[in-house]
Amino acid sequence: MADELVKTLGLQPHPEGGYYREMYRASAQVETPRGTRSAGTAIYYLLPRGTFAAWHRVASDEVWHFYEGTSLTLYLLGPRGLERVALGREVARGERPQVVIPAGVLQAAAPEGNYTLAGCTVAPGFDFADWEMPSREELLSRYPEHAEVLRRFSRP
Repeated sequence: MADELVKTLGLQPHPEGGYYREMYRASAQVETPRGTRSAGTAIYYLLPRGTFAAWHRVASDEVWHFYEGTSLTLYLLGPRGLERVALGREVARGERPQVVIPAGVLQAAAPEGNYTLAGCTVAPGFDFADWEMPSREELLSRYPEHAEVLRRFSRP
């Protein structure tokens, strides 16, 4: 099914892992400390079994939306420490169909089954200039107390 979605939705490999396609970029522009950006953007994001979104951070707020497949575990590392949040449709089991990641919070993600098709909406809009994927060494030197999960969702 994941292969069909990649083809049907025209998804491309994402540097974090998985596949994506930008579906929306607002024509309205806003000024940020990093320069002029689109007011908002939205993508499809697909993570098949055996893949993960490596630790990264975005300089804008990001809202994840669950579309189909199995739930997705989001790992967040920010001011409240390390958190795990389930993105999915089983609300009675603690999953949430939307999850907000505040600007600057480190995040990683992994599907809990065959695949997860999600969406990510970013405001102000996403720009790769505002995106950071720290190296494993950087992460481990800064957060040694979380070494296991940092190694699991980072690349050498």
